[in-house]
Amino acid sequence: MSLIAAATLLVFATEGTLVVTAPDTEYDIGYEELVAGHDREALKAIEECEKLSDHDPARQINHAVALARVGEYDEARARFAAAARNADRYELETATGDWVDSRVLARRGLAMIDRGEFSQYVALANR
Repeated sequence: MSLIAAATLLVFATEGTLVVTAPDTEYDIGYEELVAGHDREALKAIEECEKLSDHDPARQINHAVALARVGEYDEARARFAAAARNADRYELETATGDWVDSRVLARRGLAMIDRGEFSQYVALANR
């Protein structure tokens, strides 16, 4: 996979919610839906993506975010954990323009679940 296909953007919303996006790719791994706050639609897009492996770290992170946002914390934790230990490892772009290892981003997602930051978002109801 190219760096462009693996590039993700990490955005922390005011509620402390993690939004993982994959701009500038030909793969639909829920970017538009996550940004728009349509998490169930993001899940559908991610789960129906046939062009990118289920084992891709960017896809795993997007999937985890969408799952966490709809309150599926155990499944989200499993996806974040898979990305954190994934043999494939990419430098992914953050919202601040920093390039961060995919494993680091996955561990951040796990920490957000541990701190209950996604549960606040679910109470409000969110490429």
